[in-house]
Amino acid sequence: MYRYDSYDQSIVDARVEEFRDQTQRRLAGQLTEDQFKPLRLMNGLYLQLHAYMLRVAIPYGTLSAKQMRKLGEIAAKYDKGYGHFTTRTNLQYNWIKLADAPDILAELATVEMHAIQTSGNCIRNISSDQYAGVSADEATDPRPWAELLRQWSTFHPEFTYLPRKFKICVIASKEDRAAMRLHDIGLKLVSRDGQIGAEVYAGGGMGRTPMVAPQIKDFVPEDEIVSYLEACLRVYNRYGRRDNKYKARIKILVHELGVEEYKRQVEEEYAHMKQLGLNPPTEELDRIRPFFANPAYEQGLADEIDRADPAFALWVDRQVAAHKQPGYAIVNISLKPKGGIPGDASAEQIGLVADLAETYSFDELRVTHAQNLVLPHVKKADLYAIWQKLDEAGLAEANLDLITDIIACPGLDYCSLANARSIPLAQKLSERFADAGRQKDLGELKVKISGCINACGHHHAGHIGVLGVDRKGVENFQLSLGGSGAEDAAVGQITGPGFSEDGVVDAIEKVTDLYLAEREEGERFLDTYRRLGMKPFKEAIYG
Repeated sequence: MYRYDSYDQSIVDARVEEFRDQTQRRLAGQLTEDQFKPLRLMNGLYLQLHAYMLRVAIPYGTLSAKQMRKLGEIAAKYDKGYGHFTTRTNLQYNWIKLADAPDILAELATVEMHAIQTSGNCIRNISSDQYAGVSADEATDPRPWAELLRQWSTFHPEFTYLPRKFKICVIASKEDRAAMRLHDIGLKLVSRDGQIGAEVYAGGGMGRTPMVAPQIKDFVPEDEIVSYLEACLRVYNRYGRRDNKYKARIKILVHELGVEEYKRQVEEEYAHMKQLGLNPPTEELDRIRPFFANPAYEQGLADEIDRADPAFALWVDRQVAAHKQPGYAIVNISLKPKGGIPGDASAEQIGLVADLAETYSFDELRVTHAQNLVLPHVKKADLYAIWQKLDEAGLAEANLDLITDIIACPGLDYCSLANARSIPLAQKLSERFADAGRQKDLGELKVKISGCINACGHHHAGHIGVLGVDRKGVENFQLSLGGSGAEDAAVGQITGPGFSEDGVVDAIEKVTDLYLAEREEGERFLDTYRRLGMKPFKEAIYG
């Protein structure tokens, strides 16, 4: 994984000291909250319902054992003993004291971490596939490109004050595990006639007006990707709405201009950009690539796994994915225990996963947009030992992509923007569907919950999505069906009138009962829904 050079480190250290001075001035009353707010947001510090929240960047979801261990230490020292992994593959601390914020950022800087551009109308954390570099079906490893774009976008003078926040995703596999087409810009690296380049998608996103990004370019050569992105952003920066924040995202611009007109303007700007020589030198990508070289895999390892322990075998079948290297596997660690809070991990659990990464996974781990963790390089011979340690720590739930593997935002328990509580609903659902046999029978079924229209819980992309709204001071939950964040990306359809918290749990059970009754051989829930349409599900829900 990438390591800072002196330039990277000096940038982060300077930002820490700058923010320390700003914080001291705020505490001394020399800055008002209105003056301080844009400064703290530039450093990932939000003021939530009960306390400050700090959002820590985890670029493209990759971090080392040392970095993970530091996150656990900070949770124990400055928070209430836990952290929350988000759908942007970042980590949030929900109980931060303002006076401690500069010290936390200073501690993060000692392990090459920060909170820069985790807020504000700028280019946010670059996201990617949690299996990047270890999946057999990728055209190339997307992480060097994700890192290059991280460096390009950090403090970019032209794109620091965009009309609205901007999210970029880079993948290189046929299977989309990162919801690429629900980003402002999505890049899919592909190989054409022996040359690496990118398919480019622009204008995706969730929130108030969910849209799946259309393809605007079928192939951009790898040495021109940055200038093409510059062109896309320049057109957006020039014409994106600044008079209405609800219409300020690039998806609205692409929709209002029309895809063809947006493409025309980008191509015009792209032709101009190519004359300026703004693409990074090939030497820079060549400098970055070795950081992502394969670790020192052992050769000749056996592929067999001893499945004598039935509980272990169940976990292997659900949580372990194929690795490109014989004798190795990818381990998915669920942060969705029965009755738990999706994405939450205690300081002790964070420390344990750091230890496992250090001992068994070449010092590396990943965070997924589904709020789980991944050990990307595990010898199959070590799987049983890892499972035992995870089981002891309450991290061995075998529910990847099942109905209890719920994505949920913090909701009204923490967030000042929320209209309803996401966490208690997620807990009730995980308890209602806790039976392992029932979950297995239902198969792949992705439930996603948001506490407000901003859709941090990706409810639009849920096979079953839930949106919490305020109905005259009472929490109400809208149900949607048929969404997907995968390569078959789609926005879910609202079923009809909303429900109480208990009512929506009952409604989801009715949906699953109909699916089980009507599915055909080999169909997932999403397949059955697409074949039957909304009508029978609506009848089952509302009678």
